[in-house]
Amino acid sequence: MPGLVAFGRRWGIASDDLVFPVVFELFIRVIWWIGMLVLYVKNKGQFVCTGGGLLHSYLIVLLIILSVIILALSAIVYVSMQGTITNPGPRRSIPTLIYVRTLLYVPELCWAVLGAVWVSDDSPGCDKSVVNAVIGAVVASWIILFFTVVAVLIVFDPLGSKRQGYLDSHGDHDLESSESAQLMYTARSLAARVWESRIKLLCCCIMQEEDNRAAFSSIGHLFSGFFSDTDLVASDIAAGLSLLHQEQDKVEKTRDPEEVVVSPSPASHMRDDLDVELENAAHYMQFAVAAYGWPMFVFSNPLTGACKLSGDCCRSRSPEYDIVGGDHLGCHFTSMLYTTGLQYRDFIYISFHNKIYEIPFFVALDHKKEAVLVAVRGTLSLRDALTDLSADCENLLIEGVSGPCYAHKGIVQAANYIYRKLINDGILNQAFTIAPEYKLVITGHSLGAGTAAVLSILLRSAFPGLKCYAFSPPGGLLSKPLADYSKEFIVSVVLGKDLVPRLSIPNMEDLKRRILRMVANCNKPKYQILLRGCWYEVFGGNPDDFPTELESRNQDDLSLPLLAEQSFLVQRSPSYHSLASEDSPSHLQHPPLYLPGRILHIVEESTSRRSCFSEVKYRAVWSSEASFCSVLISPKMITDHMPDLVLKALNSLTQDSPFIFCPTPRNNASNLNVI
Repeated sequence: MPGLVAFGRRWGIASDDLVFPVVFELFIRVIWWIGMLVLYVKNKGQFVCTGGGLLHSYLIVLLIILSVIILALSAIVYVSMQGTITNPGPRRSIPTLIYVRTLLYVPELCWAVLGAVWVSDDSPGCDKSVVNAVIGAVVASWIILFFTVVAVLIVFDPLGSKRQGYLDSHGDHDLESSESAQLMYTARSLAARVWESRIKLLCCCIMQEEDNRAAFSSIGHLFSGFFSDTDLVASDIAAGLSLLHQEQDKVEKTRDPEEVVVSPSPASHMRDDLDVELENAAHYMQFAVAAYGWPMFVFSNPLTGACKLSGDCCRSRSPEYDIVGGDHLGCHFTSMLYTTGLQYRDFIYISFHNKIYEIPFFVALDHKKEAVLVAVRGTLSLRDALTDLSADCENLLIEGVSGPCYAHKGIVQAANYIYRKLINDGILNQAFTIAPEYKLVITGHSLGAGTAAVLSILLRSAFPGLKCYAFSPPGGLLSKPLADYSKEFIVSVVLGKDLVPRLSIPNMEDLKRRILRMVANCNKPKYQILLRGCWYEVFGGNPDDFPTELESRNQDDLSLPLLAEQSFLVQRSPSYHSLASEDSPSHLQHPPLYLPGRILHIVEESTSRRSCFSEVKYRAVWSSEASFCSVLISPKMITDHMPDLVLKALNSLTQDSPFIFCPTPRNNASNLNVI
């Protein structure tokens, strides 16, 4: 930070991001240079084949070119290691060195072409080892040139020329001026269009319907607004997250192990019914997992899942349930039978129909708990992800609830879709005709949990006795009046340091401000932070005592000597202002949203790092919204969200036996997108 400025534009890397890639190239170049030198010395005076003179000259010039490139790369590495993230002054010569290195590509390209010509025309009759070495040199040159082009495309910032033009023209102006505000508005509008184009490209397989285009536009504005007011690059964020993780671990180690944030003065019934709610949660979590169908079944049972399903997937049946879309082989339904233990006749309606704002769900009769159960699937497709990311607020007016009533737009739309299906299509009437004495229970995991919570609010007036169990729901879901209203009939279950229940726009803004604080107040070079962070994440140990949080400092403390170049921080962006004030406008522009209902938080009894096959013991406590007002950085922030792990934790609590932990889910989590 700030982003590297070269060739008249701003790039998606900083001047201290060149250490690792250039060290890698330097290693390759040195090995290459040594190999060519050995080849030349070994064959000196023996180039007696056709084109031997050209080969002799080729090797000499190649050695000279490689020597100059090695010197240039060494200089880039040395300079890139200087300074700190927010003090790029010692690295001001990096653009010049990059220009020099770019010019060296010209003779290297020419010599790669010359080598290819010699190999194709003049190599017959020459020593085979010499020919192979030249071929290797030519191939290596083209490979390096290819990956250089790929790297340039990766770090290319489509908005780079606009950002640099803004900084060049308004370095001495305040962003409050009308002209600067207009330029910022133009830059953000362009950024929104760029992000919208990126999302459309990523989701090119999705039909371009009206709802899709509206979602693309909404998400584009969300992303552009979040990233446009800082000059952070990806590695700055990674370094800030590493520092923040170690800072949070230091705080956690100084905390009383028995200290737990719980709801203030919890009612007696909340303490008394903990065991009952745990047992219910463990039971209904099976249905939330089943809603994912065969992908989650195979993921949770990697050794036996595919074999169990293979015999039943293609079996012809005359189903007694109503099924809609997407399960032509019956694999989803077969996995549901295995996961829930229900019979064919217990399913009333199953929908695998999936579009933006329209997510799969099923309705079944749960005879064990005497419930008509509605289970909503979480994120398992790009369409679901777009529903997740439609994070604007939408009004959700409920009779009898006073105060501002609004909720997550995408989830409200999804809940309205299922509501119309259940009521207008008579699905619930059909279920209660079969079992009129049963109660209504709605459940789901993640996106499904948020949708289930909003759906239960919509259905509460028609079904006063309904219950909802929301597992790992998104944090930015309900306004405060709706969250308080839902405490009567919704139970949210959160495992450990799960990221998603802490994920909301205000929390992400808070995370961004914390990252800015970390990188602005750390006096270590970025490469040291990243190396130490990788070691800490993989092998553990004690958190580094890097200077981090800005306790009582103000913006003046940041001006000298941290920021040596112009950046959006120096230009008094909203995020920069927020370094000095928790009540800054950027902090208040997004209305806060909360988790639904009462919150049942499952935490590990010990937070120390565990080896594979060690036992994990959990405890459950009633918690409050205050426990989820900030993002906790941890390797478990993703794995604690996985539905199979949530189910295992609940089963271990209800069966009073720890389960065996092995960190393989952490590695497998990237193979299945569940949000």
